[in-house]
Amino acid sequence: MSNFYITSSIPYVNGEPHLGHAMEFVMADVLARRARQEGETVIFSIGTDEHGGKIAEKAAELKLEPKALADQMSQKFSDLAKNLRISNDRFIRTTDNGHEQRAKLIWKALHKDIYKGKYVGWYCTGDEAFFSEAEVKANNGVCPSHNRPYEKVEEENYFFKLSAYTEPVLKAIESGDFKILPETKRNEILNVIKGGLEDISISRPKEKISWGIPVPNDPDHVMYVWFEALMNYITVLGYPEHDDFKHFWPANVQVIGKDIIRFHAAIWPAILLSLGLELPKTLYVHGFINVDGKKMSKSLGNYISPDEVINKYGADAFRYYFLRHIPSYNDGDFTWDLFEAAYNNELANELGNAVQRTTAMIQKYQQGLIGDIPPAEHDIAQYQEALKACRFDIALDEVWEQVRGLNQYIDEEKPWQIAKENDEDHLREVLAYQASALLQIADMLEPFLPDTAAKIKAVFNEGIIRSIEGTLFPKTEVEVKA
Repeated sequence: MSNFYITSSIPYVNGEPHLGHAMEFVMADVLARRARQEGETVIFSIGTDEHGGKIAEKAAELKLEPKALADQMSQKFSDLAKNLRISNDRFIRTTDNGHEQRAKLIWKALHKDIYKGKYVGWYCTGDEAFFSEAEVKANNGVCPSHNRPYEKVEEENYFFKLSAYTEPVLKAIESGDFKILPETKRNEILNVIKGGLEDISISRPKEKISWGIPVPNDPDHVMYVWFEALMNYITVLGYPEHDDFKHFWPANVQVIGKDIIRFHAAIWPAILLSLGLELPKTLYVHGFINVDGKKMSKSLGNYISPDEVINKYGADAFRYYFLRHIPSYNDGDFTWDLFEAAYNNELANELGNAVQRTTAMIQKYQQGLIGDIPPAEHDIAQYQEALKACRFDIALDEVWEQVRGLNQYIDEEKPWQIAKENDEDHLREVLAYQASALLQIADMLEPFLPDTAAKIKAVFNEGIIRSIEGTLFPKTEVEVKA
């Protein structure tokens, strides 16, 4: 038995949970559940990023203390995880005392690569990020994401010697010791690193941003939110002294969105190398979700809450669509029509129908007695390879090959015809095969659709059919949106 550590990124709590957050939680959850299924000891961590100027600014608008706003918003992400059946073992908040104390220890441990200097440049509070002169000029001085002018900043900050780690990070990625999936994202970050990494500002004066972790031995500065947030992946394990850290680091997989690849594929590895730690084994980078072909935005009127989908169709249907119909290695699109088609045609008609037909025939022709169920015989090597590569869509394609194959088998064998011919032995053999195929399908579905897999397994308990209340996926019609 081996240890397996997986993390998602930690969402920033300045906004409501959206479809992208939900999809990332689910992707990481599949890998955690699969590792447990294979007998590994798993720590799966998610959480929330809660410091920085955006939080303080938003809290002031709402006449709240920053911590009160962070508490409210963090709870929403925690609730979303529960609604999605996410099996996380840890939920870290960057306002946790343990994280703050360990972040200070990390800062001290990085002392050889930290120095004080003057920063002159452009900053956007909405992004909590600094921008180059070229980027500001290209956008005519206005941040396109937040429609607000960039701020000209001239201040004394602490810097991290990121430039010193250009070659070691490059070597780790090129050698495959630090694997980045998909290949397109690996190539993208390699091009950035080959251009040379520049030292980065890692603090802000407290007079400018007070909502943050104080810099050790210099209370006039707070840690820059992005630098400090990255530390959560080891503080949650109890860096530096706890057994969890000693036994579970490095992470097996870290799951992130493509907009934060630079932080996770360049800055984070440099921090770890500076600490003398191993790099994560794999960084998986997913794409974005558009709605009706456009970027999701409340101002465009196409914002959809994850709970809106879950409450109507259930957690497993949500998980299915975003794991199979959003490309694992690219951006994807959500529309209510596409979701409805996948739900009715694939979950209800194909999977639900296979289960319903099999159980009904065993009850009708064999009084609910299945008899000896033969071992599964389908090769799942491609399914396993797809999961190792974080190709969730391909893995589910493999499952659906078996689902459709089973329905085809039923149509060709015609158990109802065999029953009319009174060939009991052949009928028993055919129905037992159907039960066996469904049990293998349930095993493959377990990381993806945990509730559905459990229901299928419960039906064939100890060779006796157990009824499912209702149907697995009752057909429904999407409401027409105004």
